[in-house]
Amino acid sequence: MSLKKKFSDAKCRVTFTLPKEATMGASDVKLVGEFNKWNVNNAIKMKPGKTNFEAIVDLPVGRDYQFRYLINDSVWENDWNADNYVATPFGVDNSVVYVRETMAGRTSIAKSIKNATKTVAKKASTKKSAAAKKATTPKSKVAKTSSKDNLKKIEGVGPKIEKLMNAAGIMTWTDLSKTKVATLKNILAEAGPRFKMHNPTTWAKQAKMAAKGDWDGLAKWQAELNGGK
Repeated sequence: MSLKKKFSDAKCRVTFTLPKEATMGASDVKLVGEFNKWNVNNAIKMKPGKTNFEAIVDLPVGRDYQFRYLINDSVWENDWNADNYVATPFGVDNSVVYVRETMAGRTSIAKSIKNATKTVAKKASTKKSAAAKKATTPKSKVAKTSSKDNLKKIEGVGPKIEKLMNAAGIMTWTDLSKTKVATLKNILAEAGPRFKMHNPTTWAKQAKMAAKGDWDGLAKWQAELNGGK
């Protein structure tokens, strides 16, 4: 699934959608990005539906736009189906929507990004054994489980980083809470410079709170992490 777009001569109508499961029961979700100069006071309020929060915005074609979702004025979340993700100086990614001149150009780049993501994931999977050996905690201490949690609830973890951790056997909040910072840094380093710049120092502690269901405490702490734009 990807962002829904409808192109006209000079504009593109983009439907931004965030699943309710990503909001931890929040009632207020706003869309903030380059199109409103990252001004939270001028944020676009998203309408709640049965399963998603949604906002429709007309954007001028010919460029890309970075954006994120602001939940209850305290927690930032990325779009799960963005066209791309761009690293920020704050140690997190911004979501990106392509609003290119033509559908053909947008599709071509989207395919390139998809192929690049598959390459990174494959590389991480191939080298995960080497990364585990460098960790200060034995690989056996990372829990094996058939369940899977939404690791993107951790501030600093976007969809691509979640895929890298899944490829390394980190599938749940409990798995992540038991993973040493050194292990996470190795996983990011193996994936290349694009990921090496991220700082996973707080991820395990955040994951421990998520595993315990301490969503209020987690949201309060994440608001202090300066993870938004």
